[in-house]
Amino acid sequence: MPGSGTDKITAIPNDILFDGIGNMLAEGRSVTFTAKGRSMFPFIKGGRDKVTLIRKGDVRKGDIVLARTPEACILHRVIRISGNDLTLMGDGNIRQKEHCRKEDILGTVSTIDRNGKTTDCSSFLEKLKYTIWILLIPVRRPVLWLIRKTGAAGA
Repeated sequence: MPGSGTDKITAIPNDILFDGIGNMLAEGRSVTFTAKGRSMFPFIKGGRDKVTLIRKGDVRKGDIVLARTPEACILHRVIRISGNDLTLMGDGNIRQKEHCRKEDILGTVSTIDRNGKTTDCSSFLEKLKYTIWILLIPVRRPVLWLIRKTGAAGA
């Protein structure tokens, strides 16, 4: 019975889930879900932060996208665009990058909801934070350690 505390959580295989998300985005709908994993920390904390995706005509460097790669569907940031080819990297990654083509993009993160506060990913402040963060790639390991240690990524 809904709301009685006996609701069951059903695990949906990722391929079915992401097909459904892709279909909804292609229909012009937005999709919101709780992010999983640690690869986008400190900007997105898995298990806590919700992301809202939209279908966007053009993908730009700095956008956070949900993309199909040969390995999996991932939510990572575009760090390079060369024609139709994109290079993606999680904000919490030190070196690992993924590659895909523009047609592999299912959607773009428009907002991040952290503890009830919504952040517009296209705002000047978010773009500035990303620009600084990308410059920190050579020293990202100790910076990430310090952020995790101090809890500077938010409560």
